[in-house]
Amino acid sequence: MEELKTLERAQRTLQLMQSRGDNNPNDPDSDRFLANLILLLLHPCGELNLEKKCQLIYENLTEISAVFLEEALPCPSEEANSQDKSGFDSFQTKHEDMAMVGLTAMQDAKSTLEDFCRSYFMFHDMDVNKPQSIFRYLPILSFTESYIYQLDRLNEKILKLPTEEVTDLERQLHMEANQSCPIKFIELFKTDPFRPLCLLLEHHGNLNERIKEEFKHGKEYWALERKLCCGLTSNKKIVVEDVMRAIHLKSFDYRVLNLLLYQLRGEKVNELHMEFLSVSEFLVELSDDLFDYEDDVLENNFNVLRMFVRIYGASTAPTMLAKCISEAEQKYDQAMKALDPKLSENYQKRCEEATKEGGKISGPSLGTWVIPPVIEDEDSYRSEFRNSKGLGSG
Repeated sequence: MEELKTLERAQRTLQLMQSRGDNNPNDPDSDRFLANLILLLLHPCGELNLEKKCQLIYENLTEISAVFLEEALPCPSEEANSQDKSGFDSFQTKHEDMAMVGLTAMQDAKSTLEDFCRSYFMFHDMDVNKPQSIFRYLPILSFTESYIYQLDRLNEKILKLPTEEVTDLERQLHMEANQSCPIKFIELFKTDPFRPLCLLLEHHGNLNERIKEEFKHGKEYWALERKLCCGLTSNKKIVVEDVMRAIHLKSFDYRVLNLLLYQLRGEKVNELHMEFLSVSEFLVELSDDLFDYEDDVLENNFNVLRMFVRIYGASTAPTMLAKCISEAEQKYDQAMKALDPKLSENYQKRCEEATKEGGKISGPSLGTWVIPPVIEDEDSYRSEFRNSKGLGSG
């Protein structure tokens, strides 16, 4: 609304200039600049009156040159401290601070986007088989998920750095005038990783408080992932509350995409559907962790079974995890009964397709669970794997 008022004021000023013959029909950009300058002079500034403003311009105009204006451009620290509502415009002139994604992140995100379209569109009465249903919203959904994947990969890189190296990097943030891009991204990641994306979504009218909250959940999940995985490798204490909080937060990107789709379509959020999908997401994350267990041990990734082995011991961990799965399945069955029968049937079919396509032979959609043999000594397991592949210990 404020932007519309500004445009109206600028248009009235242009019309005034035209009525006085002060405009240049062959150079509309110059006319617009002069109109904006006039509006700036009319804008209140303390006790200055119009006569004083004109006098200041007349006295100082000769000192203002193109070189001076270039020197007056905001420095990086000033841009970082600018208000959010003006942040998007300042980011346009500083490409490394803009929300951007690389091809690798887009490639990483494609399977999640496909699964989201095939699994969630039905909750919006959208037909995934109609291209127009996908491509109408794909730019925003694809960019958002790719940006999240980009941050997730950065978090993995930070996780794999020795603790003292991360500390050194953080120390350099306050010492180096010209920071490299990786260090800047680490600084951004530790403070407000989603700020550029939020500015972009807000600029296009696609940001709301619930999406902001899910972004906070994403930041919290990554912090828990670093804490828990570093705790495993450094033999620090791990508490089950952190583990359960992390596994519930892990699917935050799906919730962001779902909330974005409601926002893009101008529809009210269906809380019943959100609650059901939250339980389903939890079960899917558990299933994925079981399927990826050995790989997650090798890569030191967050995995609920890894955490349970540390907390409960190798003999008790499978039992405690089975109990967790059973309780979640009861919630899932109860939530499923509240759905429209046709929607329930379609979703179950989709889950079975996804499970089979992913190469899994067990999981929530097939009614059976297989907990893999636990790895009690992860260091030995990783060492044996490296030796078998001829990778050595480096």
